[in-house]
Amino acid sequence: MKNRLEEIRKEKGIRQEELAAALEVSRQTVSSLENGRYNPSILLAFKIARYFGMQIEELFLYEEDENEE
Repeated sequence: MKNRLEEIRKEKGIRQEELAAALEVSRQTVSSLENGRYNPSILLAFKIARYFGMQIEELFLYEEDENEE
């Protein structure tokens, strides 16, 4: 799953540390999310979307595997 978290965070002028504190996660978690090394739980995805005043689908882009049927 891809996401626009880093793009949107930088657009709003928010540091990783600030976002991490607001979401009650570590800065490393924010970094891992932004780099696609970690997919958030549904609860964390909702918290992130709510923080930015957006819909989950605006932040997280689900791409189906073309090989799946």
